[in-house]
Amino acid sequence: MANCTTFLDVNLRLGDKMAIIHPAGKISYTYRELLENVCRMGNLLYDNGIGRGDRVCIFLPASADYILWYLAIWRIGAVVVPLNNVLRESEVLYMLDNSTARLVITDKAGACVVSTLRESTASLSGVIVTGTVDLDERLSLSGTTFSAEFCSSDDLCQLQYTSGTTGKPKGAMLTHGNWMAAMDAEREVLGLVEDDVYLGIYPMAHIGISWGISALRAGATWVILERFDLEKYISLIEEYKCTVVAGMPPVIHSLTKTPVGREESLQSARVMISGGGPLHPGIWKEFYLRFRIPIVNAYGLSETIVVGTGTAIRPDDYADADEFRSVGTPVGFSEVKIVDVNDPSVESGPNEDGEIALRGPGVAQGYWKMPEETAEVFMHDGWFLTGDIGYINSDGMVSITDRKKDMIVMSGWKIFPTEVEEVLIKHPKIEDIALFGCPDDHCGEVPVAAVILSPGEELSPEELKVWAKEKLAGYKIPRRVVVLDKLPRVSGWKLLRRNLRDCFCDEKIL
Repeated sequence: MANCTTFLDVNLRLGDKMAIIHPAGKISYTYRELLENVCRMGNLLYDNGIGRGDRVCIFLPASADYILWYLAIWRIGAVVVPLNNVLRESEVLYMLDNSTARLVITDKAGACVVSTLRESTASLSGVIVTGTVDLDERLSLSGTTFSAEFCSSDDLCQLQYTSGTTGKPKGAMLTHGNWMAAMDAEREVLGLVEDDVYLGIYPMAHIGISWGISALRAGATWVILERFDLEKYISLIEEYKCTVVAGMPPVIHSLTKTPVGREESLQSARVMISGGGPLHPGIWKEFYLRFRIPIVNAYGLSETIVVGTGTAIRPDDYADADEFRSVGTPVGFSEVKIVDVNDPSVESGPNEDGEIALRGPGVAQGYWKMPEETAEVFMHDGWFLTGDIGYINSDGMVSITDRKKDMIVMSGWKIFPTEVEEVLIKHPKIEDIALFGCPDDHCGEVPVAAVILSPGEELSPEELKVWAKEKLAGYKIPRRVVVLDKLPRVSGWKLLRRNLRDCFCDEKIL
């Protein structure tokens, strides 16, 4: 099994064909330049004492640099740990410490955060700061060749952190074999070819980056939009004649609200991706009937590199997709089944709700340094328990109906109530708190906080939001606050989040 980046060597035959374009950064790379720069970075990492198996964190905004460092870490046989640059110090510290990272690659803003954490992170031996004259000089003197480290399919190449119900982020252990499976599966689902132009909008710390890497694997061109902006999104599709476009429920919802005539702007697109959260049937159908662009409604998780082991609706399925509800059928070598929520050894029948289980070559090895959490969901026979509830109909199509756990999925980002509650309960005016998700046409779901205040206190939603911004990533902050006298609990202890959703989710989100 070769290193994940050997596709760069194969694609060198494409020479001056454009590989990556980042319009905002005013930078682009041909396939030849891509390989040369990845090798320069690989040599620099090697000179910094980084080698096979070492964990390296990327703490950068979305950019072409992010992708190149990602590939360079893989090329030398090290392990990439992608971090979201909106995370706060405590969140970054946990992931640095848990991963025992040896190096952080960041920009000047990120370096200010990391510098305060170095004394608390015993394993961290260095920081590379991008955008500096010193780094540019060092890279210019670095060699443009670096043979990819030979790796087996079971060799670790990534720790993808995803929060758990306990509030502790979990590092899904992804291997070179997982990634090879994911790249082939995504290429199959999208029908990727060298003539394609992919517009990517997913945060690069998110596993959704896999769609872009799969596009590179296919020899296509990846156009980077660092954060979603509707007008910029549409203009880039027009300018670069994008054929495959990343989307998610909020993006698709925004497009349905555009004036008549915008359909012409998207005419180059032959397929759109949706994932990361539930796509409401009404929005999906409205988009398709108006734009006539098939949506690949993909289902997978960080632990499966999306459809590395997962399911998807494909354009060929549209003849049978009148309900606009399903997440499709297994992709590649994936297997899917529905099991009893209390006993995963018992398989559910057709059209019978249960927990969705996945098995295949994209499933992670488990959670880094978390044997108990690993044992709960990674079964000995290879099945992974997703925590999602759904059913398989008589045609083998999977539909998701609910979630076993109480995670909130907003615009593709997973928010776990316990993690947020543990922070917000520290507010001096709050005595008790419960976080729950309410449906939202634009974002899929948004977090809402139900709070019990200390006697005599008052707390406005804005005051809590300002306080929370110091301690939580922006997407985790409640969009609305409900003040209650008591929280609904069973026998005084087990919180009934469903009761909160039933009572308050029909009210306007502020």
